[in-house]
Amino acid sequence: MSELNPTREDFASLLEASFADQDTIEGRVVNGTVTAIEKDMAIVDVGLKVEGRIALKEFGAKAKDGTLNVGDTVEVYVERVENALGEAVLSRDKARREEAWVKLEAKFEAGERVEGQIFNQVKGGFTVDLDGAVAFLPRSQVDIRPIRDVTPLMHTPQPFEILKMDKRRGNIVVSRRTVLEESRAEQRSEIVQNLEEGQVVEGVVKNITDYGAFVDLGGIDGLLHVTDMAWRRVNHPTEILQIGQTVKIQIVRINQETHRISLGMKQLEADPWDGIGTKYPIGKKITGRVTNITDYGAFVEVEPGIEGLIHVSEMSWTKKNVHPGKILSTSQEVEVVVLEVDPDKRRISLGLKQTLNNPWEEFEQHFPVGQVVEGEVKNKTEFGLFIGLEGDVDGMVHLSDLDWNRSGEDAIEDYNKGDVVKAVVLDVDVDKERISLGIKQLTGDAVGDAASSGALRKNAVVTCEVTAVNDGGIEVKLVDHDLDAFIRRSDLSRDRDEQRPERFSVGQRVDARVTQFNKKDRRLSLSIKALEIAEEKEAVAQFGSTDSGASLGDILGAALKKQDDGDK
Repeated sequence: MSELNPTREDFASLLEASFADQDTIEGRVVNGTVTAIEKDMAIVDVGLKVEGRIALKEFGAKAKDGTLNVGDTVEVYVERVENALGEAVLSRDKARREEAWVKLEAKFEAGERVEGQIFNQVKGGFTVDLDGAVAFLPRSQVDIRPIRDVTPLMHTPQPFEILKMDKRRGNIVVSRRTVLEESRAEQRSEIVQNLEEGQVVEGVVKNITDYGAFVDLGGIDGLLHVTDMAWRRVNHPTEILQIGQTVKIQIVRINQETHRISLGMKQLEADPWDGIGTKYPIGKKITGRVTNITDYGAFVEVEPGIEGLIHVSEMSWTKKNVHPGKILSTSQEVEVVVLEVDPDKRRISLGLKQTLNNPWEEFEQHFPVGQVVEGEVKNKTEFGLFIGLEGDVDGMVHLSDLDWNRSGEDAIEDYNKGDVVKAVVLDVDVDKERISLGIKQLTGDAVGDAASSGALRKNAVVTCEVTAVNDGGIEVKLVDHDLDAFIRRSDLSRDRDEQRPERFSVGQRVDARVTQFNKKDRRLSLSIKALEIAEEKEAVAQFGSTDSGASLGDILGAALKKQDDGDK
């Protein structure tokens, strides 16, 4: 059959091919030809059986300035081949976006920057037009430092870096900050190459913090730390600097890797620490001003740029646990003594208490060993009493120096905080700042004297007065000595029947023999039984042996009779 008269099969195949072309063209960007311009619409033929209409505003500047003409070839996006009105649904905007996405993906993969314009503000940031594609610019990515007003940046072409792309969701995230940081890094690197350590330059104070000031050196900032502003103590940079001020500084250090620059002002002046040892010899008295007070001491400025430390231990002879702020105050003028100078560490140790007399030396001069003093009980401890003395010093009475005859633990119970007592000076150690006192030394040591004289030596005979009677024996007090003792039941008599304590009465005087005396512990052991045995032995020795035929009773009776005759 001829081509002019197609068969039914030919028509079906042509129709199927037409539908196939329709399916492949939908959702694609194709070239079309402007066939007519009607009011605000352009008629575009994309090679289909129908034409499509596109609003002129989608052509942007071309439509506004009239350069879009019939016959021009344009790229359009085919949404549908035919709608209900029988027209193709075309879009110039979507074509531009598709084209933009392809270009942007290529630049994103290559790590290249893109150009765009900030055109709207949204929650959390701004929207950017990237030549047809809309991207999101987070607020934190607008600039290196937070900025309040973004208006001057809007609708102005500028470079951005793509941080993330998701075509399926249609999301693009860009950053202006990274572009600025890269540019700044390049600029900083170039400036740093032209700077040298030790170089003196001028800069403008850009920002002030508690720890220093940032100075603009012409495109790069350097840090002028508060400790490098002056040789003297600077509590806060605002004492000598203000924002916008032009200052002359020296490049102290340059970190080529981080491009951090440390600056100094005090380096332009003479170092006051040079020759400091000659200027302030040890022992010299000088006057200074308190500049700062801490828990461990106070700093004193002796001249501009030179500060010394009075350690808390060198503030007072007697106030050991007092905060320095209760002894000195800031800005106070004080006289101090130079204790140590270390030029290498730039340290001077000062003493405040050294300007006053040592109270322990004065006490030793006024109260030599053996002199009686009086003071108030300041404290009771497990090892003795602390007594407040003249000159605001304390002396200690050890437990062993409270009483001659009682234990220190018992004797200390007689004293209370606030009691005024007398004591004897036993020792003064000026170096260790210690004064030893004794209360028992106020009275003589009768027991000690008796022991030294031999009156309480072993086997000596002493006269006692019964002070108490109990089942275990009797308590006695030596008549000639201020000493108590206890005679056990078994030592009351040689005869077992006579070892009954109840046969003794309080106030009764008895003789006993010293069996043991510990001078250190002042413990005395007495025995009536030992005395009886000793007297018996003596009688036997004096009147002869029992071999003579006389009984022991006869010998003892003769001895007693002789003793009685002698007494008469």
